[in-house]
Amino acid sequence: MEEKKFDLNSIIGFVLIFGILVYMMYTNQPTPEELAEQEKAKQEQVEAEKKAAEQKDTKVTTTEDYSAAAVQDSAQMVALNNKLGAFAYSASLPSARANETLVETDLLAIKFSNKGGYISEIKLKEFVDYNEAPIYIIQDGNAQFNINFGTTDSRILNTQDLYFEPTITKNGDNTVVSMKLKVSPQQYLEYRYELKPDDYMMDFTIRSQGLSDVFNSSQEVNLNWDLKAIRHAKSISYENRYTEVVFEYEGGKDDYLGQQELTDDTASDVTYVAYKQHFFTSILLADSPFKTASLESRNLVQDEEIDTVYTKAFATKMPLELQGGEINKSMNWYYGPSDYKILNGYDRNLDEVVPLGWGIFGWINRYVFIPLFGFLSGFLPYGIAIIVMTILVRIVMSPVTYKSYVSQAKMKVLKPEIAEINAKYKDNAMKKQQETMALYSKAGASPMAGCLPALMQLPVFYALFQFFPSAFDLRQKSFLWAEDLSSYDTIAKLPFNIPFYGDHVSLFPILASLAIFFYMRMTTGQQMASQPTQEGMPDMGKMMKYMIYFSPIMMLFFFNNYASGLSLYYFVSNLITIGIMLVIKNYIIDEDKIHARIQENKKKPKKQNKFQKKMAEMMEQAEQQKKNQQRK
Repeated sequence: MEEKKFDLNSIIGFVLIFGILVYMMYTNQPTPEELAEQEKAKQEQVEAEKKAAEQKDTKVTTTEDYSAAAVQDSAQMVALNNKLGAFAYSASLPSARANETLVETDLLAIKFSNKGGYISEIKLKEFVDYNEAPIYIIQDGNAQFNINFGTTDSRILNTQDLYFEPTITKNGDNTVVSMKLKVSPQQYLEYRYELKPDDYMMDFTIRSQGLSDVFNSSQEVNLNWDLKAIRHAKSISYENRYTEVVFEYEGGKDDYLGQQELTDDTASDVTYVAYKQHFFTSILLADSPFKTASLESRNLVQDEEIDTVYTKAFATKMPLELQGGEINKSMNWYYGPSDYKILNGYDRNLDEVVPLGWGIFGWINRYVFIPLFGFLSGFLPYGIAIIVMTILVRIVMSPVTYKSYVSQAKMKVLKPEIAEINAKYKDNAMKKQQETMALYSKAGASPMAGCLPALMQLPVFYALFQFFPSAFDLRQKSFLWAEDLSSYDTIAKLPFNIPFYGDHVSLFPILASLAIFFYMRMTTGQQMASQPTQEGMPDMGKMMKYMIYFSPIMMLFFFNNYASGLSLYYFVSNLITIGIMLVIKNYIIDEDKIHARIQENKKKPKKQNKFQKKMAEMMEQAEQQKKNQQRK
């Protein structure tokens, strides 16, 4: 191996190179003037990098950056301009704070938020909930109102993130609240609210001034209105059943979203959207229809045993049309009770918000029961008014009850003769049917005569079933042990929850179920006595016996969480019906006289109409064909 030797030339070379480098560094050292220039250039580079980082996020409209508190120098104003464009001016005003403006009328206490320009709180001053707490329709951010729009400098902005400037003026007795989102002192987007002293309806206008060069007319301007319905009633399941979206479209048609977990719909030419919370309602009405509307309802009550704050979440999206590049939309807001009398008084089809039933059922409620109950409750306590109205209804319907009972009595008298026909023609169904119909015709009786009166009563019963849950006047009105006729009464609180029944015991449903039980025993016994026994047919007697017990039990479970006023009505109604039937049976109807009258009718020649003649001929032809086939 070769030994390593000390290389003097290499050492001299490294020394020379080091010296040359030191010399070059010394000779190229900047002068003080050059150093100052370098420092200035360095600072400019830092500022340029900072601005570049801010400009990188120009499309992000973060509300924290809109506040005037952030505008302390020109650089920060530049940043706001990069984010908001023309609307940076609104963020530089003293109103760019999360402040609220309180305005009160005789009926409402309303807070308007600078941020978003919308209502941040609405209290109905004349009402309290089941816990004696004030009724709030909007509170703690449960509602949002936003206009989403594009700008000519390629931004997408939302009014709910921007700051409006409030001013309050008077227009006679009315209070005008103007919320302006400003681009300059003379250019702005305005929400104008005009509140009347004793009215739940307020005028509302959205208009812009001088923004035709700001709005991007090639993009949709969308109005979004969201609300989570606050629970106000003792029974959340009962309240949620009547909490829904109702809307009017296409020149007067009305519809509603269902009660599913999630339901949506799209409508055209929409004139109002109502977020109905059983006894309280928020409604947005337009003077000219919205071209389209997308509506959604989502159920928030997943477990009725949990004390839930909100019942349903509603959302609506509607486009706002630009006219000459500007917005000018006249509307109204209604925040108040779901009271038929109040809503109907506006003459804008708002009575459809109250679920009175469709067709004849709604007609009966509007023109019979609402005026009648309003008259009675004007001078009687509400519970007594229900009882008196029930008595009047049963008296009016008593002729129908009488005819039904007379028909059953006739069928009972004819039962032995029908049994003879069944036995005589047990092998000839056609002949048996022919002879039975001939007997009914001669006697002036019909098995359908007992059904028709019952069918005639159904519209009245269903109308009342719709009336009581919708009667705002019953809310928080007490009667006997019931503290609130619009909610369930409680005589005992259970330490556990029974499925489909609840965690409490209500007395009015128990009384109504007992009355139905005894009523069904009476009517079922009469029907069983009048119905002829037919071979090959199911045992109707057993089925009727089961119904005697099944129906009251179903009534008990179904109405335990319903309004006690409705249970009171059914209890009194069935008691009166039982009394009327006892009077008819014991003092009016004489079965011997009915039998004698039937025998007289059978002796009289019975004229047949064309239909009866045709049916008789067809039955005779069928009978003849059968005989011919048997001969062959």
